[in-house]
Amino acid sequence: MQKVERNLIEPMGEVNFKEAKVDVSKWMKSLQLKMEDLFVKKGFVLIILGFLLGRALILSQLAPFGIPFFAAVYLIRRDRAPLALVGLIVGAVTVDFSNGIVMFVGSLLVMFFYKVRGPSIASQGQVMSFFVFLSMILVNAGKQYIMYRDMQMYDGMMIAVEAGLSLILTLIFIQCIPLLSIRRKATASLKTEEVISVIILMASIMTGTIGWTIYDLSFEHILSRYLVLIFSLAAGAAIGSTVGVVTGLVFSLASIATLYHMSLLAFSGLLGGLLKEGKKIGVSIGLLIATVLIGLYGEGSANLFITVYESLGAILLFILTPTSLIGKLAKHIPGTVEYSNEQQLYMRKMRDVTAQRVAQFSNVFEALSNSFSQIDEWAKDDDEDRQFDYLLSNVAEKNCQTCHKKAYCWSQNFDATYEGMKDIMIHLGESGGHLPPRVSREWNKQCIRAQKVVDAISQELTFYQANQKLKKQVQESRRLVADQLKGVSEVMEDFAKEIQRERKNHHFQEEQIIEAIQDFGLYINNIEIYSLEQGNVDIDMSVPYCHGRGECEKLIAPMLSDILGETIVVHSEECATYSGGYCHVNFKSAKRFIVETGIAHAAKGGGFVSGDSYTTMEIGYGKYAIAISDGMGNGERAHSESMETLQLLQKILMSGIEEKIAIKSVNSVLSLRTTDEIFSTLDLAVIDLHDAKSKFLKICSIPSFIKRGNKVLKIESSNLPMGIVQDFDVDVVSEQLKAEDLLIMMSDGIFEGPNHVENVEFWLKRKIKELKTDDPQEVADLILEEVIRKKGSIDDDMTILVAKVKHNTPKWATIPVTASKKKGSRIVI
Repeated sequence: MQKVERNLIEPMGEVNFKEAKVDVSKWMKSLQLKMEDLFVKKGFVLIILGFLLGRALILSQLAPFGIPFFAAVYLIRRDRAPLALVGLIVGAVTVDFSNGIVMFVGSLLVMFFYKVRGPSIASQGQVMSFFVFLSMILVNAGKQYIMYRDMQMYDGMMIAVEAGLSLILTLIFIQCIPLLSIRRKATASLKTEEVISVIILMASIMTGTIGWTIYDLSFEHILSRYLVLIFSLAAGAAIGSTVGVVTGLVFSLASIATLYHMSLLAFSGLLGGLLKEGKKIGVSIGLLIATVLIGLYGEGSANLFITVYESLGAILLFILTPTSLIGKLAKHIPGTVEYSNEQQLYMRKMRDVTAQRVAQFSNVFEALSNSFSQIDEWAKDDDEDRQFDYLLSNVAEKNCQTCHKKAYCWSQNFDATYEGMKDIMIHLGESGGHLPPRVSREWNKQCIRAQKVVDAISQELTFYQANQKLKKQVQESRRLVADQLKGVSEVMEDFAKEIQRERKNHHFQEEQIIEAIQDFGLYINNIEIYSLEQGNVDIDMSVPYCHGRGECEKLIAPMLSDILGETIVVHSEECATYSGGYCHVNFKSAKRFIVETGIAHAAKGGGFVSGDSYTTMEIGYGKYAIAISDGMGNGERAHSESMETLQLLQKILMSGIEEKIAIKSVNSVLSLRTTDEIFSTLDLAVIDLHDAKSKFLKICSIPSFIKRGNKVLKIESSNLPMGIVQDFDVDVVSEQLKAEDLLIMMSDGIFEGPNHVENVEFWLKRKIKELKTDDPQEVADLILEEVIRKKGSIDDDMTILVAKVKHNTPKWATIPVTASKKKGSRIVI
């Protein structure tokens, strides 16, 4: 029984402990929010800062901190200015009663000048600093005259120095006040001048603690070293030593006796920053080492223990400081790891939001495309019947309303009359306005106004046909819009996926590559790896100017090829314009295949303008397109038609839209553009340079041939010419090409062949098989010459385009790096 009770009590105790831990965490968070609300949002921190700045002195008599602080608060947070003024006056009074009066009168003068002539927003900082300068001169000169009734040159110089320092401090404090009173975004970074300004402000505040001691330990020494520890851990050696120098400089101005303290703080910041990888312990050790060294060489061993105790007090405060607060500070300082992580997190969020918005737009365009492409066939049939009924109603209204046989025709014999008129309309539409004699005789027997009804039907039929043609054009426009919207939707969807592909950090791999290349004797200034995916390597480098020796192509790319285990080539290069500069080079994976082309063409009758047009182009990175278009007829009009077809196709393909949608879009544009019956064919081949897979899209074009060794393969498809029909579908034929294959595409002028040849396809295959060369240009020239010789004349436009698929062999062999480094690189990458 006791065991059972113990088993029941122990889990309950564990649960209570967890609940208590959660409650403490919530209480601490609630306390933190309340303290933040009290001191930061409500501005009570300004009272504390004002109190310390009111006590701060330079050379034991100059007080240039208080009025600039009030002016900065008054300019930026006017509602909090009374709190700052109360703190300043109280702090100044603790030093000397006259200082409190000077602080109060000087603040009134600043407000008076600001009310008399308020500065513009662009120059309010400079104008306010001038107001402070003028107020400090007036109030200190008045104080000197009232108290001593005398003004010496030394007094005037000190007044001018104090006013000048106040002018500079006003500009510094104006940058600091927003940082203290407004919560900054997590992604907001501090500029260099803002960091220095904050340090100067903090050092000035700590100057107000000069003279405060506890057991002979100085408050200002403890706080200044604590400040150096904070910034050393947060930002490293550079910022840590800067904080030490600036803080020590301000303290040395306040008291010459603490001049050695600047060396101690600077050295502590440097050592602490260098040991920041050891976290708080490492930074603390850096402070202790600096304290012992500077203590021994500075004041000797007499005060060494006191200096060490002061450093231990600073370390105690440093250890008690939550690491999360130091991390928050580090997020705002450029160059820190925390800042880089925060920026990457922010950029990742922005990337995800952008990708989401692009995907939403893609869905919108897809929905619009579906809306435009939906055609209700039932509604279409009903519309045609309704249009036919309207036609007959108009005819009957014009001819049958006044006829005495109206009741007989439309009441007693409705079906016969309706079918008769319908039969007349069909025959008129098919025969171009002429009725067959049989139909005319039957209608004359049925209607006493036969010719008038036929004339009325013919007239209404003209309107009906024009209306139907217009509707078809509208439907084609809808298809064009639907196809374009669908293409845009797919492009935006791919773009959203590309955005979401996160570029990884490759710091270790970058160091490996730099080390391997530099061991070879080449110097690299900078390297950035964007992708190490197989077949999609993307690397940027900055290398010294090589005076045109081609080191990137001949040395670096072959070494990268050996390190990464695939062929790497120079994709782009921006060479330096002067000796000693740097060239910026982009390295990418080489394509496995390349395409060499040869073209031969001749115009009808040996003319200069051919109705055939052709183009070869790279679509993005990794696809190669070859196209031939044959305009209807010959001459400039046919050439213009075929060239425009290819130009439209090229622009649409280059935008990233899929091939079938691109061709359908071109067809829609051509069918809507003109009423003339001028059409064009299209023969398109798209070759993937990574695996040699090819797509063939043939629009009323003749077959193409693939020569593979002693074999000749035929590629064909059946589609009507572009621009001739509205309902247009594209048949895609896929074929796997191989290295050394010859792809032969031609226009109908070549395929028609000699007049006496019955089987042109067999004849062409035999001629292609008998070719002794595999050079694309020679093949094109030989086939064109053979066709012209056999025909004896050029009776049509002729174009032949030959493409050869080859393995991409790099110009330079790989350069092996050290075996161990190469092996290690491949394992990591």
